[in-house]
Amino acid sequence: MKFIRWFLGRVILLLNFVFSPKGVKRSDEAQQQVDAKAQSHALYQFEACPFCVKVRRAMKRQSVKFDLRDAKNDQTHRAELEAGGGRVKVPCLRIEKDGAVQWMYESSDIVAYLEKEFA
Repeated sequence: MKFIRWFLGRVILLLNFVFSPKGVKRSDEAQQQVDAKAQSHALYQFEACPFCVKVRRAMKRQSVKFDLRDAKNDQTHRAELEAGGGRVKVPCLRIEKDGAVQWMYESSDIVAYLEKEFA
């Protein structure tokens, strides 16, 4: 079973690489504003998780770069996710706004948030 998961994960990553989406073209000033806004976000994820790939593809379509935190192999990030969000479930977007922290778990919710906030 572990081999099947590993193999399917590699297939997902290969297909993501081959069929990578194009990003939004913005002026330098507009992209700098998006980058500044994105600095207060972090995505807790597993590399080959299909739902995490879905969120990373949406990020690429919106030309947004968040801090990607590997909650599978990095125990520090895993502990942060569990302590802050309450459970180890990925993908999880950590949004820090005005000193408050929000944890968003569902990939569809994260994609909708990206389209709303960064389009």
